[in-house]
Amino acid sequence: MEILSKITLILDITTFSMIVGATIVGVLIGALPGLSSGMAIALLLPFTIYLEPSVAIASMAALYCGGTFGGSITAILINAPGAPPAAATAFDGFPLAQKGQAGKALGMAAVSSVVGGIISLVVLMIFAPTLARIAYKFGPPEYFALAIFGLSMLASISAKSPVKNLIGGLIGLFIATIGVHLTTGITRFTFNVGEIFNGISFIPVLIGLFAMSEIFVQASKSELLLERIKFSAIKLPTIAEFKGCIKTILRSSGIGTFIGILPAEGGTVSAMIGYNEARRWSKNKENFGKGELEGVAAPEAANNAATGGAMIPTLALGIPGSATTAVILGGFQIHGLRAGPYLFEQQPDLLYTIFYAMFLANFIFLIFGLLGAKIFSRISLIPRGFLWPSVFVFCLVGSYGLSQSMVDVYIMLIAGVAGFFLRRSGFSPAPIIMGIVLGGLVENSLAQSIIIFDQNLFMFFTRPIALTFFALTLLSLFYKPIKNLLTERKI
Repeated sequence: MEILSKITLILDITTFSMIVGATIVGVLIGALPGLSSGMAIALLLPFTIYLEPSVAIASMAALYCGGTFGGSITAILINAPGAPPAAATAFDGFPLAQKGQAGKALGMAAVSSVVGGIISLVVLMIFAPTLARIAYKFGPPEYFALAIFGLSMLASISAKSPVKNLIGGLIGLFIATIGVHLTTGITRFTFNVGEIFNGISFIPVLIGLFAMSEIFVQASKSELLLERIKFSAIKLPTIAEFKGCIKTILRSSGIGTFIGILPAEGGTVSAMIGYNEARRWSKNKENFGKGELEGVAAPEAANNAATGGAMIPTLALGIPGSATTAVILGGFQIHGLRAGPYLFEQQPDLLYTIFYAMFLANFIFLIFGLLGAKIFSRISLIPRGFLWPSVFVFCLVGSYGLSQSMVDVYIMLIAGVAGFFLRRSGFSPAPIIMGIVLGGLVENSLAQSIIIFDQNLFMFFTRPIALTFFALTLLSLFYKPIKNLLTERKI
């Protein structure tokens, strides 16, 4: 009953309007190839500074949900996935559109997305508080071990090379050390620039690595020719069609929620696994890739379920479950909040606002996605000569607006150039961002632990929870190499 009583938190006109607006913007951003919800949230962050923290975080969560669905629109209509997870949707969605059944494909995508999103949110509301209650007993040693474990999971995020992911995380950790050390007062890597004595601001680095680097990437590509499909009216799936896909939708929702919880690029991985499992269990295996409704339902249910799953470790432990939730975690920091068990104890209303914002976002993108899909799909045809200069202006304004400092603009541009070359070399910005986010936790909890243990670091191994996380860290780092070695020996 307490959950139901908290629904009034999102009925405030400001909160409700921001959630609706953020969801629609998310759908628009998701429909644009090259733009991602993570980038959109990075650009949104500076404009949320003067909002109430609950409104700001709820808007980011709603944009996350809307952006995840938006990629399916252009994937189905013009075979140009707006986001990586939507690539699997295009496998069968675009062939359906070529057959004149684009409306049916979009209807199934929307319904599957809502079902997947709702299921994952139910899991989020049940398990996140439970996990947080366990984490509430953590002290500095446990938080240090947890942060190290989170960094070890960087190996599975975004880029193809685990080694490059770990290097990216180390780069993020280095950036997090810039400034005056809180315990010793030593100045580190500031080069006598007063503006960074308190550390490099998170927002300019975030905007540079995500948005600015993408501008450089897009500028290096030639104009793509997109095939236009004659659009038919959107049709919600019939009862028979929904029944034929319900097992696939539920299976994919479970897959997406589980994979979303893991610190990895949940949406893309979930969509691909959901699609493969749907094909494995389908009675119409031969029709996959030729225009099969199950091939649309499976990835959409999975990648939208991953949104709620990814928020579980983000809210309960302060460990990002995906690249986008790493950006949302940055939003917590900007508003003076700390995700984790104390959030459940001290800010319960904020959590209820996030839960309901994500619920509301699912139904908003169902309505607006269905009614405005034809319009949204045309946005992807905006010439790059107009689109990306506009994004560049937002990058400049967003970086400068936080502190009205040109140093932040220079940092954003440097991060953008560095991000571009890193991405060309196979690195992803997500591990760097997560390294920055977790860097402060690693350093501060280690310093506190050293004081508690009177510089006896062996005392870490007398703490069962910390020891468990250290064991999981070793398992995360060496499981695949050992498995591969054993496989080679068998061969």
